[in-house]
Amino acid sequence: MPLNDLAPRVAGLNEWYRLHSATAVLTHALTAPEAGKLALVSSFGAESVVLLHLVSVIAPATPVIFIDTELLFTETLVYQQELAERLGLRDLRIIRASAAEIDQADPTGTLHRHDPDACCALRKSAPLARALDGFDGWITGRKRYQGGARESLEFFETEDGTGRMKVNPLAHWSREDVQTYMTENRLPRHPLVAQGYPSIGCMPCTSPVATGEDPRSGRWRGQQKTECGIHFVNGTAQRIGENA
Repeated sequence: MPLNDLAPRVAGLNEWYRLHSATAVLTHALTAPEAGKLALVSSFGAESVVLLHLVSVIAPATPVIFIDTELLFTETLVYQQELAERLGLRDLRIIRASAAEIDQADPTGTLHRHDPDACCALRKSAPLARALDGFDGWITGRKRYQGGARESLEFFETEDGTGRMKVNPLAHWSREDVQTYMTENRLPRHPLVAQGYPSIGCMPCTSPVATGEDPRSGRWRGQQKTECGIHFVNGTAQRIGENA
């Protein structure tokens, strides 16, 4: 959709839905013809089950994109398989960097040790950019309570330079809301959460978090890097913020 058409529509949607629930926002995104073709991008991480469950109730045939960096915990891969089956997700798309790309840029599998940004670009950003080609937008699990630039997050956004819309149904949820929803709906937790991993990424770059530490302190511990999320600026994948 042309950007000059998308921006006013997104502004109108935010005004209309500003006092509505996550379910209402997600229902519009998944069922309204004018929303176009959307995909849910999910890491199947610590809080992902909430949005996956909502999608499975509203529109279980929604494409769900899962990026397998081939450096994930075994627990994440097993959780992804079990959760997709339990929720009845009908269009799960597992994407990866090609073997040729890995052989060229990371033949020893050690790129994450000396250039974690390049590793994220290779194994996550580039595959997702290809996977989103042809979609009119995508759904994220980002929330205002996660801080930083997300503190003013809206339900609907325009994505710079791509003509796509981003939908953040859980933008106004608190951490307590997330936990309550999981409990009330008896949703399975990622097994690593009970082992001290409140934020879960790739195995080499994630460590347990001690009591009192920031939940994301176990990601790239000891490095300046703190985020691996994906956004697009002028059509190019950028690592700005976390993709939930």
